[in-house]
Amino acid sequence: MNMFTNQRIWLILGVMLFLLPACETDQLEDPTETGLRERLQITSPTGDIEGYLLPDPRDLDKIPQDPKNPLTEVKVELGRMLFFETGLALAPVHDQGKGTYSCGTCHIPEAGFMAGRVQGIADGGLGFGLNGERRTKSGHYREDELDVQGARPLSMLNVAYVTNTSWPGKFGSFGANEGTEEVWDDEPDTEVNFLGLSGLEAQNIEGLKLHRMVVNKDVVDSLGYTPYFDAAFPEFPEEERYGFMTASFAISAYLRTLLPHHAPFQKWLRGDADAMTSQEKRGALLFFGKAGCFRCHNGPALNDADNFYALGVLDLYQVEGTFGPIESDSRIFGRGGFTKRPEDMYKFKVPQLYNLKASPFYFHGSSKRSLREVVEYFNEAVPENPNVPAEQIAPQFRPLNLTEKEIEDLVAFLENALYDHDMKRFMPEQVLSGNCFPNNDLASRFDLGCE
Repeated sequence: MNMFTNQRIWLILGVMLFLLPACETDQLEDPTETGLRERLQITSPTGDIEGYLLPDPRDLDKIPQDPKNPLTEVKVELGRMLFFETGLALAPVHDQGKGTYSCGTCHIPEAGFMAGRVQGIADGGLGFGLNGERRTKSGHYREDELDVQGARPLSMLNVAYVTNTSWPGKFGSFGANEGTEEVWDDEPDTEVNFLGLSGLEAQNIEGLKLHRMVVNKDVVDSLGYTPYFDAAFPEFPEEERYGFMTASFAISAYLRTLLPHHAPFQKWLRGDADAMTSQEKRGALLFFGKAGCFRCHNGPALNDADNFYALGVLDLYQVEGTFGPIESDSRIFGRGGFTKRPEDMYKFKVPQLYNLKASPFYFHGSSKRSLREVVEYFNEAVPENPNVPAEQIAPQFRPLNLTEKEIEDLVAFLENALYDHDMKRFMPEQVLSGNCFPNNDLASRFDLGCE
């Protein structure tokens, strides 16, 4: 073998060695992964995929908060206990309801901080089951005495990213409610907007009253919470420190930390390429691409803080399993029930999308029972509620033309990639009353293992 032949062989080997890493890279490169990252940079409100990241719940400085209610560890811990404290349930219609319910009755952690049944029942309810699905009416209460609402309870996850709370968005002095001041005193509960608070802090002041709870110095003392209130609210005069406002501020601080950052999509955003399956990545690409879900569900919470839309879904009174005379509830008119503006009628808040599979009831009227049904409803885009005028239906609500495989991929993303399995980390070990929680009626205590 001559010198020129040797040189030629070494040249060929060198070229092969040079090309090998590139070939391996090409083989390992996932086009769906690459396409999803590129797509997120286009759709992100910040122009990069970090725009979809949720902060660590322990990193209080990075969580959106009301300037009048800065987050502190002691305030969050107080709110964590008050949210589940059945000892505050001191204004029931009947004595049998006293001390039996809490905020957590209708916002159950393992049900995605939603009700475990078609409709939440606080005062007047009995039982729990595994995740609240067995709660029903107490025999001591008439239907019109139950603490039930005319719309399904919204999830408490990601409420730090909600400016105006409730399905009509009627709470909060800012955001979408700027310019609606003329209706704030039309109903007693929205007068709270004149306090200049964010929606969460405002709604929880009224929510504690609405849900028949009592917070005052005597109650706080008797339950053992006085040192917590003193530590959390030293800036409040003592005569104002133990009441609905400070209790709301503590509960709101806790709720702002309910961030499902362990969900696979969040892990993937932080660099774990294997956190989502290939199917979930395809579903994500559809969500942020062809299906157009991102147009209404965007940002860290995959919600829309400022806009309301009519989708023509059924109202809660039109589905089975509900209690109470709720067909006259102003919430069936959505945003218009609050603003009284014709253009707002039947339009509702765009909710966040994490942990939705944990409680299988969807939309404000619980008319759908699976995320597949939800996707199919959007795919077909045929309104189901004859009471909603066609001219009110959102122009974005039109057929998506997804294939069967694409529907399956999109559902996989919604069900699994957005599901944080560890909701128990947000629960307290106990409440100071020593009561069973989130419910304390006899049937619930049995279901929850407190008996």
